[in-house]
Amino acid sequence: MNKDVLKDLTYGMYVISTKYNGKDVGCFVNTVSQITAQDVVISVSVNKENFTNKAIKESKIFAVSILSCDSTPDVIGKFGFFSSEQMDKFSEFKTIEEQGIKVIDEKICGYLICELIQVVDIDTHDVFIAKVKNMVKMEDKGPMTYDYYHTVIKGKAPKKAPTYIEEIVDNSIKYKCEICGYIHDESKEKIKFEDLPDDWKCPICGVGKETFTKI
Repeated sequence: MNKDVLKDLTYGMYVISTKYNGKDVGCFVNTVSQITAQDVVISVSVNKENFTNKAIKESKIFAVSILSCDSTPDVIGKFGFFSSEQMDKFSEFKTIEEQGIKVIDEKICGYLICELIQVVDIDTHDVFIAKVKNMVKMEDKGPMTYDYYHTVIKGKAPKKAPTYIEEIVDNSIKYKCEICGYIHDESKEKIKFEDLPDDWKCPICGVGKETFTKI
């Protein structure tokens, strides 16, 4: 069974945000789907280990920010590879607030405000079924797809993502970010890792060179 065929399924790039005990909480997801048309209902798959999962169950309201191709990769890095339990992910980005929920405003296509109506327990993830209470169109830029994230931005799937597949790398000289999995391939980047400036940062999650290990 070849799991690579799953990469041909289409996905978008989204930031889910909510409130938990007065704190702004959020995470990156790629599995938001529309279920109904007239009274719009969507589904979102969120790993049970994500702090945002717990927060959505408590608040029963959340926002979905739809990233565009122009959205900064820093948003994906911050919301995809760090926990809201330990840090304020929103402090570095522009936001909009609606119904008490912060929405990421970084060249997004638009956003949805959703009310949780059902939780479906599926092994490692919960599927949240939610009614859309408001929809706002922002940028006319095309939405960022998961394929665009992989092929153009060269991003990796977080291990908690439902689409995560462990990748096998070859024996060329590479350095891997231990936070987000980004790989600096010296043969493709045309610069040795040790020759990168001391203040160089991971292009996906923004950590320094000290977080990389040779593979």
